[in-house]
Amino acid sequence: MKGKKTSTAVQSQFDNLNDLIIDAIQDIKGKNIVKIDLTKLDDSSTDYFIICEGESITQVNAIADNVKLRVKDELGITHFHTEGMQESKWILIDYFDTVVHVFYPATRAYYDIEDLWSDGEHVEYQNL
Repeated sequence: MKGKKTSTAVQSQFDNLNDLIIDAIQDIKGKNIVKIDLTKLDDSSTDYFIICEGESITQVNAIADNVKLRVKDELGITHFHTEGMQESKWILIDYFDTVVHVFYPATRAYYDIEDLWSDGEHVEYQNL
């Protein structure tokens, strides 16, 4: 999708996926949720990052599992790739145009990917 203008229908599909991912994170009380829109950047490998954190390794794992389950059940979309499930300090879920990063707080602070992608449009979501 990079470099192309998106139609209203395609943008709606992105919005549905991203909204569901954020809702699935909030289901498990994920914290400090940020969506970064990278569509206007030429050097990004995806269109959106959704970043959040859990307060424990168990919660990080539960958030990632809930995202995968709800996206598959409600939209029929299976993730392309997942990394980090064994250690559960940084779990990446790749949906091609949206990449979800679920962090343990210390790991998130160390990598600080929000700062690395500070030229993208950031939207922060309230903690529930």
